Amino acid sequence: MDRPKIGLALGSGGARGFAHLGAIKVLNEEGIPIDLIAGSSMGAMVGCFYGAGLDIERLYKLAKAFKRKYYLDFTVPKMGFIAGKRVKELIRIFTHGKNLEQLKLPVKVVATDLMTGEKIIFDKGPIADAVRASISIPGIFVPERLNGRLLVDGGVVDRVPVSVVKEMGADIVIAIDVSHVKTNAEITSIYDVIMQSLDILQMELVSHREIVSDLMIKPRVEMYSSRAFTNIEDIIRIGEEETRKFIPQIKQVINEWKEPSSG
Repeated sequence: MDRPKIGLALGSGGARGFAHLGAIKVLNEEGIPIDLIAGSSMGAMVGCFYGAGLDIERLYKLAKAFKRKYYLDFTVPKMGFIAGKRVKELIRIFTHGKNLEQLKLPVKVVATDLMTGEKIIFDKGPIADAVRASISIPGIFVPERLNGRLLVDGGVVDRVPVSVVKEMGADIVIAIDVSHVKTNAEITSIYDVIMQSLDILQMELVSHREIVSDLMIKPRVEMYSSRAFTNIEDIIRIGEEETRKFIPQIKQVINEWKEPSSG
């Protein structure tokens, strides 16, 4: 290949993850190829939808129609408030019931094993199962039971899975982080408490990962709640605008990439 393999690491962040769509749209428009994707939580969902061949215009329409009622099916709190069957069915429909290995480009989905603390990486099997596990925000969604494991949100162990993209063979890693901590955030529900805590816990980890990704794009969407399925158009637009700023840099990194000399 006379060009580098380009991988996207799409981070978690609830509704703010719709900014990933804006980023992908701009990369497409600028002719920057996307060869592989790894995602945590909402990043996994967007990555799988894109990998399933849904064109970006259709994804935009889908995102704008995405209301909380599709996402939330409340259950009696035992291990979580949201049963997650509804969103799982939604994922299955939009990815045509496919397995990960059937996607048009390699996509890996990151989840967390709640019993062992391990990072679990899915690269085969039903997309709906893997993504449902990856979006299981602890305390909000009932964990997904799969292959004898109890799985929760990939963002717990790896919010922006740069290392996974590297392991997949990417020469250049473009990371997209959509969950900055909003200081003085309005905390009004248990959801806010959990999401804000996760964001804070992950802050240090991600600052270290910036070093290992070639480019870290951070759409400034922290003014929107991670559960704000009302501002989706704004969130997507910010994803587009922030990515556009990085295009010269991305093109420069691609141009500077050379085949490593043998020996």
